[in-house]
Amino acid sequence: MEKLKPRTLSGFMELLPQPQQQMERMMEVLRSTYSLYGFTPLDTPIIESSEVLLAKGGGDTEKQIYRFTKGDSDLSLRFDLTVPLAKYVALHYNELAFPFRRYQIGKVYRGERAQRGRFREFYQADIDVIGDGKLDITNEAEIPAIIYQTFTTLGLRRFQIRVNNRKILNGFYAMQGLTERSGDIMRTVDKLDKIGAAKVRVCLVDDCGLTADQADEILKFIAITGSNADVLSALQQYAGKNEIFDAGLGELNTVVKYLSAFGVPEENFAVDLTIARGLDYYTGTVYETTLLDHPEIGSVCSGGRYDNLAEYYTDKQLPGVGISIGLTRLFYVLGEQGMLNGDLPTAPADVLVIPMTEDLAPAIALSTALRGAGIRTQLYTEAKKFKAKMNYADKLGIPYVVFLGDDEIAKDVVTCKDMATGEQTTLSLDGTLQRIREGLAARNAGAVILEK
Repeated sequence: MEKLKPRTLSGFMELLPQPQQQMERMMEVLRSTYSLYGFTPLDTPIIESSEVLLAKGGGDTEKQIYRFTKGDSDLSLRFDLTVPLAKYVALHYNELAFPFRRYQIGKVYRGERAQRGRFREFYQADIDVIGDGKLDITNEAEIPAIIYQTFTTLGLRRFQIRVNNRKILNGFYAMQGLTERSGDIMRTVDKLDKIGAAKVRVCLVDDCGLTADQADEILKFIAITGSNADVLSALQQYAGKNEIFDAGLGELNTVVKYLSAFGVPEENFAVDLTIARGLDYYTGTVYETTLLDHPEIGSVCSGGRYDNLAEYYTDKQLPGVGISIGLTRLFYVLGEQGMLNGDLPTAPADVLVIPMTEDLAPAIALSTALRGAGIRTQLYTEAKKFKAKMNYADKLGIPYVVFLGDDEIAKDVVTCKDMATGEQTTLSLDGTLQRIREGLAARNAGAVILEK
């Protein structure tokens, strides 16, 4: 029988044990940070009814979705975590307490062309706060605090959370009499970083049908920069001309006002009038987060306020605010940039116990005692030469190897070798535990991500 050649499909990430441990560390930081802010974990099915997933889809979404039939059922793999959340909240509305705060880290699937840093199967890490009828603006100010806490805990410092409000944009374009063309205009303005202001101006005139004066007014508006106070002050010149604009400006002022109380330094936060996000989805505050030293990566965390999460499933008004991190892509590009901390332990165990006696009972009892003390422990009982056993520990990166022979058993002590330094001690179990715990604490003290 001819053997099949094993391979991983294009667009799917399959990690070796060490990078998988690095990914797990990132996920653990996200889980613990989100939990600090009172978010509950949630998991939804990877497979849903196609009519549920496509209720708000169509267009590119329908082209990219993985869709199949099983018997009479028309099924699809989820392409994001927001649509399943909408279904979940509508289905369990009577059982949930609002505002409903959830986080979810899960795989999603998109049948788009696989390319460097873009995957067909990838992890997203989302948080959302869902209100019942109304949702206070304070939630929109808290989101940047959660982003800040998450990225600083991961080890990043040089990042910026860019914030805008869709009502400001919609109000501004209404003042210019451009409401019907605002979608095309915002898509064009979104190219500013890639093609520059001059080419954007040409596109606004040639492609969007604007006059030269209208294009200049738009470029003047989005060019408002400076400190957050400077930008908000400059926006006041447009106040009083449109109700939607005024509402958005009021919300943006509130968000900025609360940020210092939430502990977000101004150097990590900027009002940016070029940020639009999901033209047909977001209705209020919008966010994009970029790494200042790696602009080529693009946004690593984005989201915003929306007014009706589950309109396709219920008549109830369920406004919300949320953000999403494309975790697989972020992990990939951080790895490419050499920013993942390779000094953090990635071994599946903290200790490898190697019995040195024919009777394994003492080594089994020691392994059980180590696990009872919270030390991740492997017991190695394979009939291999001593060198092979040590090579096994070394290849896995297990930091400590414990030997238990007749002498140790007779004296009620444990011999422990630090695989990094080569230092070997023979101490009581309590003394060995203290040594291992102190060593593990030092090894785990670093951040997951190292800035360069």
